[in-house]
Parts: sequence; C-alpha cells; structure tokens
Amino acid sequence: MFKPLKENPNWLALRDRALVPAGAWARDRRDWIVAHDPVYAGLRRPGRTERIAAGATVALLALLLALLMLFQWNWLRGPIGDWASARYDREIALDGDLDVTLFSWTPSARIRDLRIGGPDWALERDTLRIADAQASVRLGPLLTGRIEMPMVRITRPEVVLISTADGRKSWVLDPDKPRTDDALRLPPINRLIIQDGRVSLTHQERDIKLDATVNAREGSDGGAGFHLDGRGTMNGTPLTLEVRGGPFINIRRDRPYGFKAELSGVGSTLTADGSITRPFDLGRFKATLSLEGRDMADLYLLTGITTPNTPPYRLSGQLTRDDALFSFTGFTGRVGSSDLSGDVRVDRVGERRRVRADLRSQLLDIDDLAAVLGARPQVTGSDTVSSSGVPGKLLPDAPLNVERLRVMDGTLRYRAARVKRNDLDVRQVDLGAELKAGVLNLDPVAFNFNRGALTGTARIDANRRIPWSTADFRLRGYPLESIIPARNGAPTVTGSALGRAKLEGPGASIHAFAAGSRGTISLVVPQGQMRAAFAELLGINVTAGLGRLLAGDTGSSEIRCAVADFTVSGGVATARTFVIDTAPVLAKGSGTINLGTETMNLRIDGETKEPRLIRLWSPITVEGPLTGPRVGVESGAVAGQLGVAAALGALINPLVALLPFVDPGLAEDANCGALISSAR
Repeated sequence: MFKPLKENPNWLALRDRALVPAGAWARDRRDWIVAHDPVYAGLRRPGRTERIAAGATVALLALLLALLMLFQWNWLRGPIGDWASARYDREIALDGDLDVTLFSWTPSARIRDLRIGGPDWALERDTLRIADAQASVRLGPLLTGRIEMPMVRITRPEVVLISTADGRKSWVLDPDKPRTDDALRLPPINRLIIQDGRVSLTHQERDIKLDATVNAREGSDGGAGFHLDGRGTMNGTPLTLEVRGGPFINIRRDRPYGFKAELSGVGSTLTADGSITRPFDLGRFKATLSLEGRDMADLYLLTGITTPNTPPYRLSGQLTRDDALFSFTGFTGRVGSSDLSGDVRVDRVGERRRVRADLRSQLLDIDDLAAVLGARPQVTGSDTVSSSGVPGKLLPDAPLNVERLRVMDGTLRYRAARVKRNDLDVRQVDLGAELKAGVLNLDPVAFNFNRGALTGTARIDANRRIPWSTADFRLRGYPLESIIPARNGAPTVTGSALGRAKLEGPGASIHAFAAGSRGTISLVVPQGQMRAAFAELLGINVTAGLGRLLAGDTGSSEIRCAVADFTVSGGVATARTFVIDTAPVLAKGSGTINLGTETMNLRIDGETKEPRLIRLWSPITVEGPLTGPRVGVESGAVAGQLGVAAALGALINPLVALLPFVDPGLAEDANCGALISSAR
C-alpha cells in the first residue's frame, strides 16, 4: 500500500533539502524590494514627481491621438511620391486626396488620382492610372502579421503593359530583382469592385496588341461578377479574349473562385473552365482546358511554348498551375487523322522555360507525322495527305524556326502503338527528343515496319545563323517487294535490304539540309530473288528476257548480292560501288543522285554469265526525278551494235552479221563478301 505523501520519506527529504530553502529565498527577495526599490515605493505611494510623470505621459498619448485624428494625410502625398519615384526609378505621384481612417476595427485608406509612370524607355504612356481607389483591412489579423481585406473598390483604372522584343517589361517595378513565376498574388479580398477599368497590352516579340475592358460588380443579374473583354491583333490577325467570374462577395481563402476564359487568335482557340484554388493567388489554379486550331505551331504566339507544325487539332485535358509549374495532364483528342493523348509539363529553370512531354497515339496516320517533319498537310474529308510543299518533290521544304528553339529547353517522347495502312508499311513509331541550349537531339528515331526497321539519331544545332545538322540512320531487313512493285500479280524482286545514311550539313529544312549535305549513303541486299525475265534484261538479253515476259514466265533467278554505295558531297551522291549480281547476269552501275534537285542519272551495264545468241549490248539508264524515274536504254550503243551487224552482213555473209549479237557469257560471280564489307 502507498503511504500518505506527508509520511513518504522521499518527499520529506525533498521538502527539507530543496523546497524549504527556495521558499525562504523568495520571501527574502520580496522583503528587500518592499524596503529598498524606489519604483515599487512610487507606485504604492506616488509622490509629486511620479504624479507629474504620469500626467505628462497621459497628455502625450492624448495629444498623439488627437494629431492622428486631425492629421492632414495629404501632407504625405509629396514625400510618398518622391520616395517611390526614387526607389523604382520612374515617376510615381498621388495627385488627388489621400484619406486614412485608423481608428476602426477595419482601418481604411482612399487614394484619388494615383499615377505610376512608365520606365525611361516607355515614357509616352503611364503604366497605371487610377481615378479612385479604396481599401480596408481587418485589424485583428493585421496585428498577427496577416492581411485580410474586407473591401477593395477601384474606379476607372487604366493599365498599360508593354513587353519589348528584348524581354523588358514596363510593369516590372524592380527589374534587378530575380525573376519569379510572374504570378499575381493578392491577399484575401471579401469584396472587390472594379468600375470602368481598361487594360492595354503590347507584346512586341509575339506581335500582340490588345485592348480590354475590366469590370467587377455585385448583384444577382447577368451583368454581375467579373468581366474582362479584349479585342486586338496578333501577327496581323484578329485576337479576342474573354474572362468571366462570379461576383466578388464573401470570398474566402479556403473557397475556390470559379472562372471561365476563352482566347482566340492566329487560327487557334483556347477555352478554360476552372477555379482559382486560393483566391486571389493566381499562382495556383486548375481548369479543364480545350484547344483547337489549324496548326499547333501557332500556339507559340499565344503561349510562348514551341511546338511543331501539325495538321488541324483538337485536344482537351486538365490544366493546373503550381507557382511556376504548368501541367496539362490526361489530355486526349485528335491531330489530323490521328488520335493523341498524354501529359505536358512546363516549368521555368532560371531564365529559361523547360517543357516535358509524354505523348501517345493508339492509331497514327503517317501523313500526320510527315507534317511534323516539315511536309505540308492537306486535309481531305477525315484524312490527312502530306506533301513536300513543292509539286513533284519528295523532301519537305518547310523551314525550321530556329529562334523558337533558342528560347526554351525540353524533352519529348512519342509512341504510336499502331499505324494506319501506308505505302511504306510502317507499323509502329517511337521518337525521342531533347532540346537544350538551342541544340535539338533526336534519339531514338525508330520506325518499325511489317518486316524490318529504320532506326537512327539526328542532331540540329540551331545556334548558328543557318542550322547545322547531322544524321545517322540505319535500315535493317526492309523487304524489297515494298520498294519495287509487283508485275502481273507476281513480285519483281524479293529479299531484305540493309542500308545506312550518314550525312551532315547546313539547312533550315530537310530539303535544304539534303541539298548541301556531305557523307555516305549505302544500300545492301545480301541475297534475294528476281524475276528471271528482269534478270536477263539487266544484260539486255532480248531472246531470254523479252521471251520470258511475253510468255508470262514468273520464274525467278537468285540475287547473289546487290550493293549500292554512294559518296555525298554538296548534296550530290556519286556511286562508288554499284553492283547487282544475279545468277544469269552481273550488272555494274555508275552515276549520280542529286539530292538538291531530287533527280538521278544512273547507268547500269550488265554482263551475262552464260552464252547468249542474241543480246543487245546497251547499258540501262535510270534518269529523271526521284518521284518518277524513267528507265530506258542507251540508244547510241544499240545503234553502234546494229551498224556493225549491217556492215558484216553486206561485206561477208548474212550469218556472220549475227556475231555482234552473240555474247559468250564470260562474266564471273562478284565477290559479294568483299563488296558488302566495303559498303559503309
């Protein structure tokens, strides 16, 4: 059982050793203060001196209160304006009356004719003019360091915003201050009234001129609430902006404030329906955002975000802002004839904007992707058809806007799970890109075909006046029957092609890059099959080749190997090695392919491996545009062969005249291993 506290030996020991001495010391200090402290004595028995001091203090406080009640606050207009002008290096003046009410649970102030001038490079227009501004603040929260404003009323405000091409902004009062996310953050305002407000925006870099009216009024009719209506031009085309919000009544920090906004210009429309999470912190909001337009590249003028050229698009997703981070997530929609979904995040790192995008398509139209690479999209019904932009040309000529690549960094990953039926038989696409300090790296670039794949990397340095690009692409296992069409229902050639293109050079478009490039292009067919008739015609074997074609023979001959190796200089590819080795014929070629004019001039000379009775010794020519080359024979060689035959027939014997058409078939098999190894 527990003993009572007064009988507990431990408690008794603690009381005797600590508490009793402490109590005695406290009583001694009290007695000393009562006996010797003059302040204590004066308060208990104030004398004449103490009474005079107390009266003077009360009188001083009363005088101070009277001065504050009767103070002419207009006396401070000049000093306040002078201090602010010197602090922010621009003219700031309070030209009207200044009234302040301090003795209230909601102290308030009223300013008339406030004027904030522009910086020294924009003196022709004031940045801000307000005819009348009233504001009040709650005293209780203010004493704890928080600002809560029951009411703000602004009459006829005029705001002029100017952004120059070199990045200067007239509304930035302290340009030396490190740049933040530029979000407007106001304290909680329960009631906000704006009457006859006007905003003028001039953005020189994006060629924007916008004039808007701003009003916010109370009430329950259709005209109540926040209204911003803007009209102007962007890049010479009409621009409109409309923002709607509810009345600013009983606004609370923990209650989101809903809004709707629509921005239209340069063929694009952005519509947002959302809320400001913590009124009035514009650095945090969320909304459902819908975008549609004719070309995503136009969004740069509206948003400052660099995007590639595209066919017409329509997208919708969730937009959120968290300080400097904008996120457009879970969006879905269509670009041209393809579906598109994914997530895009835009942040600011230092002075540069950074974009991270993860995009996906379930079913891609390859023409839509060609438009991204610089082809010109043409929408017909529900399909997109892309062209190079120049009639009869293959390579896209749309120039790359290098200035836009220099202002931001970012990463991109795009994957297409399936691809619509197309001439190249592409089945899947996987693309990656990284943009940093004006240099765009494309890695990976992968196109998977029904059979085979094209993979590679590319690098574009946009810091030069004319971009300098390097590209290295490899083709593996691509079927020849997808390149050379079938004849009479039977394939002309079969087999798999291997290739590599390694080029570098200047150019703002794919066409310009190819026209000035240098490097190598090679194509190798390790083995395959060719229609026997066409194999014979490689050597212009009339009896065998034409006979097989006329008889409808679909028999095949072996392709032992085929190697085409070109050296590229100044956009002209010159054949270094050009060999097609089939079982009956060994063909060798020469000539050039001009990537600038997109034309070819090739000569193929075949030699038979077996004796042939009638053979025209004439090289095959392949000439004309890459989109439609012409295949023929070199007429001069045939005419010479016919001339020799005619002379022999006239001088010797008609049977001897057949000798020029007899081929002994002395050609030997090519060294395919060495040829393939030498192809770069």
